[in-house]
Amino acid sequence: MVNEHDFELYDRFSSIYTIDPDMYKRFDVKRGLRNADGTGVLAGVTNISNVHGYVISDDMKVPDEGSLLYRGYELADLLNVEDVNRRFNYEEIAYLLLLGDLPTQSELDTFIAVIDEERELPDGFTASINMLDVPPDLMNLLARATLLLYSYDMQAEDRSIEHEIHTALSVISRLPRIMVHAYYAKSARFERGSMIMHPFIPGESTAETILSMLRPDRQYTPEEARMLDIMLCVHAEHGGGNNSTFTTRVLSSADTDPYATYSAAIGSLKGRRHGGANHQIRAMQAEAKREIANWEDDDQVVEYLTRVVKKEAFDRTGLIYGMGHAVYTKSDPRAVICKSFAEKLAAGTEYEAELNLLKSIERLSPDVLRDVKGTSKDMCANVDMYSGFVYSMLGIPEDLYTPLFACARMAGWAAHRFEEIACGKRIIRPAYKASFSSRVKREYMPIDER
Repeated sequence: MVNEHDFELYDRFSSIYTIDPDMYKRFDVKRGLRNADGTGVLAGVTNISNVHGYVISDDMKVPDEGSLLYRGYELADLLNVEDVNRRFNYEEIAYLLLLGDLPTQSELDTFIAVIDEERELPDGFTASINMLDVPPDLMNLLARATLLLYSYDMQAEDRSIEHEIHTALSVISRLPRIMVHAYYAKSARFERGSMIMHPFIPGESTAETILSMLRPDRQYTPEEARMLDIMLCVHAEHGGGNNSTFTTRVLSSADTDPYATYSAAIGSLKGRRHGGANHQIRAMQAEAKREIANWEDDDQVVEYLTRVVKKEAFDRTGLIYGMGHAVYTKSDPRAVICKSFAEKLAAGTEYEAELNLLKSIERLSPDVLRDVKGTSKDMCANVDMYSGFVYSMLGIPEDLYTPLFACARMAGWAAHRFEEIACGKRIIRPAYKASFSSRVKREYMPIDER
């Protein structure tokens, strides 16, 4: 039998696929579609949202307080985080993202009714997706489930606006149910857990549906549902340039079907440099809790963070996970909202000490990075510094952190797909410069002469 590792690609992989870094400078290549100062290359125009973290003054990037606008509204204003009795917001924000304006009560009631009617899954769907070959990662299962919905849609290749809208609403409605079923299917297969399949309760909000279906006893408090609703709102949209939304734009520009598009976006969000980063953050935070004897002692927190930056602790990458963002510099408004609401939920509970530790990591990290690495750039905590902690307070398993992100972001993905369909009109195709000369061609040789 031939050992596949004798295949020479294993040994020559790096030499074959490495590009001389100088070539990127020589041809002014915007690696990652990013400029040298970290700002994004302008690739489009959108009416959906604006992610603000810096200003450009005299061709220089100047840090600024973070701002996230949904259709021109400040996210914090939409959530009204000081009013804990306010109704659930995710459906209202989904309406805003998709329709462009805030709804009247009558319009919102109609939208909620439409979402509620779409939660039912096709006959045989649950058995097909949850009983056969369940993968160990729920994001892959969500992507597969989204593609499987194509099979149950007899008009799946219909590109009419009516079908696009119906498909988006149905996926927004169904994905949370699919996610919970998938979680229990994975738990049953890999962890010998029980396969719990609660039916959804008509009339519940998206956040209530998730908690009701997830918890064996179906019980949750209004405060818990409100907190999960806040998290869904925070993750609903984040501009056209983030990787999964740009993926949505790219596939939509190719005129593929909506199921393939949303499945690809889920695959992008799974990435450890994107939505999947929350797992690394929680793992580092768990180690910090073990390694720091006194969570209230700044010196001990600094000592641990110093070892992380010196590549002596955690995963030896030198990164303080949860700190820094591609756009935000002084503050991430999502993290500010998340932390503010988490403080209310954690006050007086066993979670308060852990939250204070995370706040200390946020406060002390910039000084540690400056002292150890000499970097002086503005760096703030990103939303993932606190999102996993919030989910843990709600008793939500870590397997569901990124899938919850996907369920929330479906509203934003759909809005960007609609915008690309309406005004993109061209397939997205950036250029790549060949590293070899087109004028000096290699001479072909018959196989027996090589």
